[in-house]
Amino acid sequence: MKDVFGKALVDFYLGHYDEDIITSTSISENDTLSLPYLFRDYHEMPIIEKKALKLSHGRILDVGCGAGSHSVYLKNLGYDIKAIDVSEGAIVVTKHRGIMNARKLDLLDETAQYDTILMLMNGTGIFQTIKSTPDYLTHLKSLLSPRGQILIDSSDIKYMYEGQEEHYLLDTSDKYYGELDYYLSYHGDNETPIKWLYLDFFKLKTLSNSVGLTCELILHGPHHDYLAKLS
Repeated sequence: MKDVFGKALVDFYLGHYDEDIITSTSISENDTLSLPYLFRDYHEMPIIEKKALKLSHGRILDVGCGAGSHSVYLKNLGYDIKAIDVSEGAIVVTKHRGIMNARKLDLLDETAQYDTILMLMNGTGIFQTIKSTPDYLTHLKSLLSPRGQILIDSSDIKYMYEGQEEHYLLDTSDKYYGELDYYLSYHGDNETPIKWLYLDFFKLKTLSNSVGLTCELILHGPHHDYLAKLS
């Protein structure tokens, strides 16, 4: 990967903000990902993120930390937190924001145990596909302390297929409707496309149960999104 995302974060942190990130998916047109939004404080966060932060406890792992906004908030409350991301630029920024235990690391390479694992801003995206999701969930289960929890959010994007062929929404189709190709560009530089997964709650619950995790719906958001707790 070129780490276009990380370059944008570093530019913003250094005060060189003149453009936002442009995103699109295999089923949607170009959209803007605001760089200031990625550096938001608690009061600017959506209700799902606020709820997840309030439920966090103990030793915490922030997966896909981005600019580190969730980690910064929790660190200021006195929590022991580790932040990981596959973006080198994201980790550089997160460290400069005060999270010294930040590492460029794939989730599957993490080995320590935690009381809370945070996976926010569509945390299921990291699973990439339905097929690979059980492997990720099994690994996450191994990272939990005896009373540990995974707080994860996602969206049911079925509404985006309104008016399209019905087979896109059937479990018997070749591809689950939440499996997307995700594209990102910044200053005209295009990132290598990645696989990104949106899971409806019942699919997440079924897959979690299949590897021995309970799955509890914590909160519905205003945009077909939800927060779940796995334990």
